[in-house]
Parts: sequence; structure tokens; C-alpha cells
Amino acid sequence: MKYLSLILMLVLVTSCSTIRVNYDYEKTTDFSTYKTYNYFTNINSGMSELDTKRLFRALDQALQSRGYTLSENPDFLIDIGSSEFQQQRNNNVGVGVGGTGRNVGGGISIGLPLGQTQMAREIVFEFVDDTKKGLFWQAVSESNYKPNASPEKREAQFKALVEKVLEGFPPKG
Repeated sequence: MKYLSLILMLVLVTSCSTIRVNYDYEKTTDFSTYKTYNYFTNINSGMSELDTKRLFRALDQALQSRGYTLSENPDFLIDIGSSEFQQQRNNNVGVGVGGTGRNVGGGISIGLPLGQTQMAREIVFEFVDDTKKGLFWQAVSESNYKPNASPEKREAQFKALVEKVLEGFPPKG
């Protein structure tokens, strides 16, 4: 029983920290031509102003560490949008009771949900070339979101999220 509790705790902890990202891009794009970037001036990120600033800082640091430059005359523009939602609880424990005896059998089983409902956030990153192709790269991320997290934890979450998102930029192959 002690080991079962430990395993359940590990499953809950590891499932809480996942960041999932789906990518899409225009296959005919020559990504080597993009060296400079900036943001759309009218971004409505769907996040608080402080979280938007944290996300931009994390994105700037990650892009610049990869050789891209923030520019007033950029090769591409970045648009960001987000939404928050409650994740379905999919962790549960089954409890069963049954008995048999002399040609009589029976049983009952129920599933008990574990933990509380989690908040999640979807953030969509779109890279747009206004002069040539329009939208040429997109990443849709989904991760857990804690509305009451400290500023430091929020910043760390955005850094981790941006690193995961940029794993697919530019696309390989």
C-alpha cells in the first residue's frame, strides 16, 4: 500500500509539469532568410500585462540566444494569443469489492477522482512574414497554469514553455 501511494504521487507530480506543443508550418518556407523579428503592435495576448511582459522577456532571451535580433524593421512578426481552461481530471483510483461462493458471485467497482481540477493555459505563437508568405510557422502550447503562483514561478514556467515551443523553430527536415 505504501508503494502504491508513492507511485500515485509520482504520477500526479509528473503529469502536472508537462508542456505539450503542436507545430505547423508552411513547407515551402526558407527559414534561413529570417534573422530579425518583432511583435505585432496590437497583440491581445489574453494574459495579464505582467504575464505578457514575462512571456516577451523569455521569448526575447530564447530567440536572441539562437541568433535572432529584435528589430524595428523585422523579417517576421510574432503574434501571441492565449486562453485558460479547466483540465479534466483523468487520474483516479479504482476500488472494488467482490465475493464468490457456492455458485454465487458479485462485485462492485467505483472510480474515485484524485486531486483537484487543474487550470491549464493554451498559448498560440504565430510567426508572420507580412511581405511574402503571411503566417509561416505556428506553435500551439498547452500547459498547467497556477493563477496564484509567485512571480518567480511564473517566470520559470514561461522560460520552460518558450524553450519547449522553440524546439520546433526552425523546423528540422
